[in-house]
Amino acid sequence: MKLIKVRFEGDEFYASVGCDGVYAVAGDVFGDFAVTDRKIDLDKAKILPPVNPSKIVAVGLNYRDHAIEFGEDIPDEPKLFLKPSTAVIAHKDYIVRPDSSNRVDYEAELAIVIKKTAKNIDAKDADSYILGYTCLNDVTARDLQKKDGQWIRAKGFDTFAPIGPVISTDIDADNLDIKLILNGEVKQHSNTNNFIFKTKELVSFVSKIMTLLPGDIITTGTPSGVGPLKPGDEVKVVIEEIGELINYVK
Repeated sequence: MKLIKVRFEGDEFYASVGCDGVYAVAGDVFGDFAVTDRKIDLDKAKILPPVNPSKIVAVGLNYRDHAIEFGEDIPDEPKLFLKPSTAVIAHKDYIVRPDSSNRVDYEAELAIVIKKTAKNIDAKDADSYILGYTCLNDVTARDLQKKDGQWIRAKGFDTFAPIGPVISTDIDADNLDIKLILNGEVKQHSNTNNFIFKTKELVSFVSKIMTLLPGDIITTGTPSGVGPLKPGDEVKVVIEEIGELINYVK
């Protein structure tokens, strides 16, 4: 199933995206819900971020080709950092380059959406804690990342976490084609089968550090080919079986 969150005719709610149209969902997508017969015209709806996470837990290095690109050793444990909830923007919203940075980069990523409270879980049980998967652009002020050494400023600006628009459930997240397309040109292209740490491993690992709450995001790292964004750019994260996340830069 593909779920999308919209504002339509004065209401905010989830909807199911299918081959015959988009229909409103009744109930709680983090619990029990059902698809209704209320059809949604997406051309007349505002697409919202699919979740409002209390936190975004990000993996700093999780593709073998990206490790090689940056001259890094393959880690024996995930390298984690956090992005704030205030960085979240939706499909077709604007990424705003801060005045304090001269180099702002795109990073295409697959993001895990947490379904229910998770603490100290085993990898074999992770599926029941995952609602689904979505697209995320881990926008990064690369010059500030290098300057600071730690990453909170470089990763934490408002608008630096575009996510969505769709949450896909019941897919094999560890074998998906992933691309970053900048102004029509493919800049990143890999497959999640190149992950160093698989999705279930990541959910388990993070849950043994901090409690994960419904709607939280774990974003799984980016492949090689990261590069700069400039005002006027259109940037797309495209992931097989999920769709595309489009944003603009100003």
